[in-house]
Amino acid sequence: MDKVVSSPSAAIEGLRSGMSVAVGGFGLCGIPSVLIAAVHDAGLTDLEAVSNNCGVDDWGLGILLRDHRIRRMVSSYVGENKEFERQFLSGELEVELTPQGTLAERLRAGGAGIPAFFTITGSGTQVAEGGLPWRYAADGSVEIASPAKEVKTFAMGGSRAAAFAEDEPLEREYVLEEAIVTDFALVRAWKGDRHGNLVFRKSSRNFNPLCAMAGKVTVAEVEELVEPGDLDPDSVHLPGIYVHRVLPLTPEQAAEKRIEKRTVRVFDTNEI
Repeated sequence: MDKVVSSPSAAIEGLRSGMSVAVGGFGLCGIPSVLIAAVHDAGLTDLEAVSNNCGVDDWGLGILLRDHRIRRMVSSYVGENKEFERQFLSGELEVELTPQGTLAERLRAGGAGIPAFFTITGSGTQVAEGGLPWRYAADGSVEIASPAKEVKTFAMGGSRAAAFAEDEPLEREYVLEEAIVTDFALVRAWKGDRHGNLVFRKSSRNFNPLCAMAGKVTVAEVEELVEPGDLDPDSVHLPGIYVHRVLPLTPEQAAEKRIEKRTVRVFDTNEI
C-alpha cells in the first residue's frame, strides 16, 4: 500500500514517447511542475496531452510545447501561451478545443467507467456539426477537422422543465461526448498520504481530481506527505484507489509557484 517513490524519474517510470497523459491544474494553479520537468528531462516526445490549457511559454506544459514534445493537445483554451497559438495556427500542433465543462466531465466519465454521455453544451454549433479545425496545413487551410457527433433529442422533465416559460420547447438536442482515458495522469496535491489519498487546495481542486481519475497510471506530487490515518476521511478529495504513485516534494519544490498573468494596481499616494 505504500505508494511513495523516491524521485521524479521513478515517478514517471513507464511513461514513453507517443503516450497520452492527462495533466492537472488550471492556468498555472495546481500544476504538477516537478513531474512535467521530469518528462522534459527524460526526453519524451510525440505526446498527446489532455489539460485545461498548456501552461505559459516558459512554465508548466509550456516547456514541453516549446521543445516540440507535444503532438496533440486536448484542452479548453489557449490562455496566455503565445507559442501554443503559434504552433496551432502554423500547423505544427493538433489541437482539440473542448468546452471546459465538457472536458471536465469527459475526464470524470473516463475514471467512472462511463464510455460516453449526452450534454446540451455545443448543441447547434460546430462542436456537434463538425468542421472545427484540429490541425492546419502550412498554407493555412484546414488539414484535419473535427468529425460530426451524434445528436439526440431528449424531453426535459421535472424542475428543469418548470424553469422554462410556457412558450419554450420542452425538448432539447443533446450532443454525445466520449469519455477520456489516458495512459498516464500527472497531478499535484496539497497533502497526500502513503496510500495515495489526496487533498487539494482551493482552485487546484478543479481539474486535478478529474485528471487523476482518467489515468491508467496516476502519479501525484504532494506538497506535504502525511502518514496513513493523519487525514480526516471527510477532507479527502480523491481516494487512493485512483493513485498509483506518490512523489513527496521538497520544501523548495513545493514553494515554487508562478502567476500566469500578474495584475497590479497603481495606488494614489493620497490613498495610503
